[in-house]
Amino acid sequence: MTEPEGGDLKIKVARTLKWNVIDRVASQVLYAVTGIVLARMLSQEDFGLVGAILVFQAFASLFVDSGFSSALIQRKSPTRLDYSTVLWFNLAIACGLYVVLFFLAPWIASVFQGDMRLVPLSRVMFLSFIINASAIVQTNRLMKKMDVKMIAVSNSLGLVAAAAVGIGLAVAGSGAWAIVWQTITLAGVKSLILWLTSSWRPLMRFSWSVLRSYFSVGSGVMLTSLLNTVFQNIYSFFIGNRAGLVPLGYFTQADKWSKMGVMSLSQTLTSTFLPLLSGVQDDAERFARICGKTHRLTSYLVFPAMGLLSVMATPIFHTLFSTKWDASITLFQILLLRGVFTVLTLLYSNFILSLGKSKTLVYSEAFRDIVALLAIVVTLPGISVSTQENPVAGLEIFLWGQAAATALTWGVTLLIAVRLTGRGLSQYLLDMVPYVALTAVSLVVPVFLLSLSLPPLLLCVAQSVIFLIVYLGVNYLFKSRIQHDVLSYIFRRK
Repeated sequence: MTEPEGGDLKIKVARTLKWNVIDRVASQVLYAVTGIVLARMLSQEDFGLVGAILVFQAFASLFVDSGFSSALIQRKSPTRLDYSTVLWFNLAIACGLYVVLFFLAPWIASVFQGDMRLVPLSRVMFLSFIINASAIVQTNRLMKKMDVKMIAVSNSLGLVAAAAVGIGLAVAGSGAWAIVWQTITLAGVKSLILWLTSSWRPLMRFSWSVLRSYFSVGSGVMLTSLLNTVFQNIYSFFIGNRAGLVPLGYFTQADKWSKMGVMSLSQTLTSTFLPLLSGVQDDAERFARICGKTHRLTSYLVFPAMGLLSVMATPIFHTLFSTKWDASITLFQILLLRGVFTVLTLLYSNFILSLGKSKTLVYSEAFRDIVALLAIVVTLPGISVSTQENPVAGLEIFLWGQAAATALTWGVTLLIAVRLTGRGLSQYLLDMVPYVALTAVSLVVPVFLLSLSLPPLLLCVAQSVIFLIVYLGVNYLFKSRIQHDVLSYIFRRK
């Protein structure tokens, strides 16, 4: 595949970024609307039941992907046989894992205080990763071509269908089943649309030699993802096992809403820039230049987004849920702080991955997990602590430990990126400092507004409008090149 040069490349990146943003915004709006309705209609225990299942679903989905999808993007010119081999491998692993988990369902229930409702719920929920496995390569091909329009369309239509099913079942009193069938519907509709709108069909062939050729990068990515998934989901495991399903429900809500911002931003940047960086991996000067611009863009977005959401946490939750989920608010804010370091760490990991340094990723992830494990050892004894005023006091301490571990990992991963990308530590730090400072200045008035007795919705509107005016205005006065490019892409590019 020939890489576009100069202006063509800039336009292609702009279009890819535009559709990724459209995808993320549309998806999060639809996801949020459904989540709000379900959070109002379902109980904390319903969300705890699904949260328990998601622990095992995350690991199954990881093994289904096997890291080869990232390896396909990292490779410059994958063939039809390459794509076909990865597809058949993913589907075979998905079916095998489903059979195993089907029979392990009673054991899963025993882990979470013997709640046998988890048995039928998990057996249906696990079907989703088989359906998702069928769409991985179709999605991968579109990302590789930087043609993500249909990914956005399939996600949006899938979420609409899933919302109708989930809300309908919630109204009918189906409890946790509403979330389970919502998940199945989303996976099914997305996969169906991608296959119906694509002319690509797999070869009825499987090549072990092709699979082995991807093993070096794929296995490294998989091992990294495995370690990351362990510590993304081990929290739910310990909370459900040690504190119970109701505290797990509070954590699930905080985690879900924080991830809407954190992971959406990270996924948008990854799907936009990883193919681009992989294409220029042999041009050190150009690679370093693109890394710098990507890092500045990320800083421009992540600090204000996470800062504003943290300040607005209480009025947001009160607007959406009244006081039903107040115990989730502080958890949400801690997870947003951790999310800043998560986004930046994942960005540096993509720099490393685009150079094919998957073993280095494994080492950095191993370091993160060791630090996170130490934080767990220190904070786990108090995880079930609760008071009448704060039923999740122990969870707050637990998550503060994880936030500190993530910050330390960010620092180590940054040093690795400095060594590999040809940019100095001072350059990376100077990319971030202006946007940290501008975010702090822009938050002064929104923080002050919290002291006023305003209705939650009005407070949300006032805080966000004032923040945006100040942040965009100060960036304009200081002639921010990144802001100029972002606005140019939004208003001038097609």
